[in-house]
Amino acid sequence: MIGFLLGKLHAKLPPQILINVNGVGYEVEAPMSTFYAIGEVGDEVMLLTHMHVREDAMLLFGFASELERSLFKELIKVNGIGAKMAIGILSAMSVNDFVGLVEAGDAPALTKIPGVGKKTAERLVIEMRDRLKGWENSASTASLSKPMGDSTSASQAASAVEALISLGYKPAQAEKMVQAVESGLSLEETIKKALQSVKL
Repeated sequence: MIGFLLGKLHAKLPPQILINVNGVGYEVEAPMSTFYAIGEVGDEVMLLTHMHVREDAMLLFGFASELERSLFKELIKVNGIGAKMAIGILSAMSVNDFVGLVEAGDAPALTKIPGVGKKTAERLVIEMRDRLKGWENSASTASLSKPMGDSTSASQAASAVEALISLGYKPAQAEKMVQAVESGLSLEETIKKALQSVKL
């Protein structure tokens, strides 16, 4: 199994990161919180990883913190929660926010995450409550994003919409979310603000 990757950040195409490790490009899917923290193309980066093996594919998921990777591993143990939905949950809210909602038994708040219906939210609350004991004071990842120039705003908006669609939002909803965000922000910050618009 691959536990981490250390190399040069080659590309950021949410929700995918491409890392050059000694001439080999690793495609890694990551939550948006990791995109905010990882740095810029060309930077030397280290990602904690989880390799997910299916009958038809071997997928690599990356995380900026051990806390996020641990929560991802706990989430995919829940019946009905796949790796893609786990990434969507980690993209929609911080580890602390998720832990707080589970401990409060706030299933309706969890239904605001794309793909999480009422039954899935209730299952998350029931199955995760005991697993998350002692996580209340966990630290969340910081954002290190930088603003981009206005010349990139149109393609940046399109990239942000694509990222939101890949996280499970409907195209019309994703466009509306991105349009509500002020221009002149980095791609990561645009996606972050768009996601915050549906937060509690």
